[in-house]
Amino acid sequence: QSDMLPLSGSLPENVVKADQLKDEGNNHMKEENFGAAVDCYTRAIQLDPNNAVYYCNRAAAHSKLNNYREAIKDCESAIAIDPKYSKAYGRLGLALSSVNKYEEAVTSYQKALDLDPDNDSYKSNLKIAEQKLRDMSSPTGTGLSFDMASLINNPAFISMAASLMQNPQVQQLMSGMMSNAIGGPAAGVGGLSDLSSLIHAGQQFAQQIQQQNPELIEQLRNHIRSRYLSGSTEEHS
Repeated sequence: QSDMLPLSGSLPENVVKADQLKDEGNNHMKEENFGAAVDCYTRAIQLDPNNAVYYCNRAAAHSKLNNYREAIKDCESAIAIDPKYSKAYGRLGLALSSVNKYEEAVTSYQKALDLDPDNDSYKSNLKIAEQKLRDMSSPTGTGLSFDMASLINNPAFISMAASLMQNPQVQQLMSGMMSNAIGGPAAGVGGLSDLSSLIHAGQQFAQQIQQQNPELIEQLRNHIRSRYLSGSTEEHS
């Protein structure tokens, strides 16, 4: 036990070094070197594990790398250390939204706004999360529903779709889907000639991806969402 540091504080030289690592991490964030930023914040946490800012900043870096589950954990650690840390609730809301946990995201944004009532980013993201929650609970809303018209006209979606089509798993799925839809017994004579069977094939395809590679669907959602969600230009503590 004698070699354990007391939880109440870290050695003064470690605190100084940790703060330098945090600044280094912040510089990496500005240069979009998110992996390097995670590394700096992690080293800062090892030196000074009771500083909520380091966890919260690492959460931002994780979010940029689409590591939303790690971001959620880091935000929760920051909040456990400092329950009045509005930025940690804001970042938690963003990470929860990114994994479609809109109900929890709404709660987080509301808490962030309680602590920082004039923050426009929290206000707009709260509205987005509330809208997503309504969409999901409406009878027509399903976990896979996208606004197709805006998607098809969205260059980000088109480039994402193009890169998805390069994915061997997706190509395999598509060829399987098409042969089933056109030549399969359930397709009838028309195959994919009418719209309803085309839509049905699309839904089946989406469900198959969801089952076989949910990460692809999540990447697609996140790619689209990142175009619309505000809060990407925030400063770091």
